Amino acid sequence: MLESHYYEGKIEAGCDEAGRGCLAGSVYAAAVILPEGYQNELLNDSKQLTERRRYQLREIIERDAVAWAVGIVTPEEIDKINILNASILAMHRALDQLKVRPEAVIVDGNRFKPYQKLPYTTIVKGDGKYLSIAAASILAKTYRDDYMNRLAEEYPQYDWISNKGYPTKKHRDAIRQYGITPYHRKSYNLLGVEELSLDFGL
Repeated sequence: MLESHYYEGKIEAGCDEAGRGCLAGSVYAAAVILPEGYQNELLNDSKQLTERRRYQLREIIERDAVAWAVGIVTPEEIDKINILNASILAMHRALDQLKVRPEAVIVDGNRFKPYQKLPYTTIVKGDGKYLSIAAASILAKTYRDDYMNRLAEEYPQYDWISNKGYPTKKHRDAIRQYGITPYHRKSYNLLGVEELSLDFGL
């Protein structure tokens, strides 16, 4: 079972992002505050779940959460400030939109920047350890997938309906054949020269 809280007695928001390792599209992040002592045996890191289960859990999370929100940083912004800063900015934007103000923040990964002087903790593989981070990973992933599915209708040749912007062979072959779209991250190594061992789990 995942832990319900890291900080005892504080209103705690869990944060995670989706789309960091993609060649195209915005990076999405979510922030989720769950009720004190909340339990849900189905919640887990979004990468461990089927697509169908993620969407089922999204409805449950949105119903059960004390507050939740999604933050977005565009490809243009990513190219200006780099993906690490963009991922953190997306989390800050999600936190900005929460209807309930958190008193502490827990974040998946090992990098974060202070948010409004709140105490925060980064937790490697946190989406497999804490419920609120797992919930945030599901919201970030599903809302980003919805967005990439919409873009796929506009640019079907890049196979975003399947790869969601990640650097698959089909995606890179399409970049070689058709060039880039306004949604591609120009600061990335789009053709993948000497960069074929990317971690698709980012």
